[in-house]
Amino acid sequence: MEEIIGKVTDFVWGLPLIGLVLFVGLLFTIGSGLFQFRFLGHIMKNTFGSMLKKDDGSGEKGVLKPFQAVSAAIGGAVGVGNIGGVATAIATGGPGAVFWLWVCALIGMMTKMVEVTLAVHYRSTDEDGNPYGGPTYYMEKGLGKEKGFKAWAVPAVIFGGGIFATFFFSVQNYTVSEAVASTFGINMIVVSVAFCVLAMLVVLGGIPRLGKTAERMVPFMCLFYVVGGLVVILLDARNLPETIKLIFKSAFTGSAAAGGFTGAAFAQVIQIGVARSVYSNEAGWGTSPMLHSTAKVSHPVTQGLWGSFEVFVDTIIVCSITAIAIINTGAWSSGETGASLTLLAFELKLGMIGRGIVAISVFLFGVTTEIGWYAYYEILLRHLLGNRHALKENILKVFRVVFAFPSMAVTVFATLYGMPGGLVWALADVVTGIPTFVNLIAILVLSKTFFALLKDYKARHLGINTVAPNAKLFYEDKKIS
Repeated sequence: MEEIIGKVTDFVWGLPLIGLVLFVGLLFTIGSGLFQFRFLGHIMKNTFGSMLKKDDGSGEKGVLKPFQAVSAAIGGAVGVGNIGGVATAIATGGPGAVFWLWVCALIGMMTKMVEVTLAVHYRSTDEDGNPYGGPTYYMEKGLGKEKGFKAWAVPAVIFGGGIFATFFFSVQNYTVSEAVASTFGINMIVVSVAFCVLAMLVVLGGIPRLGKTAERMVPFMCLFYVVGGLVVILLDARNLPETIKLIFKSAFTGSAAAGGFTGAAFAQVIQIGVARSVYSNEAGWGTSPMLHSTAKVSHPVTQGLWGSFEVFVDTIIVCSITAIAIINTGAWSSGETGASLTLLAFELKLGMIGRGIVAISVFLFGVTTEIGWYAYYEILLRHLLGNRHALKENILKVFRVVFAFPSMAVTVFATLYGMPGGLVWALADVVTGIPTFVNLIAILVLSKTFFALLKDYKARHLGINTVAPNAKLFYEDKKIS
């Protein structure tokens, strides 16, 4: 089974998809004039720098405050992929996979900015006056109504089906249960059930409660893990130059075997690095734009900046902490994989305290990711069910109760029947690739709309060029039937 899933993963994440991920990121990076690099200060000032401001977007239409939306989106993105996923990438692709993870993230900052901007621009207002959007919305309005593509529902269904596949192949519950059980000596199934119940209790309050929970948890959990990781790295600071050298060298030559590591060819290093980057920061996947679309914001690009910031935090900061700690301590060649590898790296320097930091972080990351993904499912269901208010609310009530059970079932099955952790991650890669491919094609087709919105934003907020008269920032303002 593991061999079959491996071949499917290799096919899905073959040259066409890897090339598309890199091409789209480069196209928007170059087309925007290297916006995420030239205006990094502006992005940080208007995201991280605005966290303490009292402006909550209350004068705008939306479900969540801008910071709540990005907290929920970061919570959905910063998950077990940052701990277990990065570790798996290094265990199978070697240190060179980290380089391609970085490259994909740097250009992915622009890809995520495009997705979020389009999701906000094309969002729809429901019967209660709340806006929701995402890839299926910009496929319907952008591809269907604006571009005249009558079969827009085909890519929308493929995208939605790919996202809902994660409902059955989620790695959050499994990785959390593995890390907590091995650290504190608790049965994996017991941890799995507790995780399921906690996630369910949060989402019973819907997206508003999810946003409030993420707003409180996400900053703390990121800081907690980053500080712990920095301590691990600094205790072996003398190894840092060699670690960085190994990452860059292995990125272009592949990795030879070392200890329990079997070695990886150049093509495999790129494939694993790109796949794990997309799974971790979700740039191009089309997921977190659904949450961003609910934000109270006056300009689509304003929320797009938060999307770019989200990728930076997720990969350039959090994933890098994991990767450098694993390589710097020498744990990467131990033969361990997944969360067990990260646990080992922290334990080598901090003993049981290190394992505790990772286990607690995995638990917090897993909870915020699980509830963030609930929001994605809800928004897709809202689009599918349209204005059938009573039916929609009844289905959502049931879904909030049962949504966490399939991921618990995966953990129970893996525990009872010995499913390898690598197989769980391989399944995750398969269900990531399909919606990513469809979404990237959609934002490519809609690139003209994004560049027009970006030009307008530069005129309004950066003093570059002049504001176009009668500019329509939101699709609903265009009044296209």
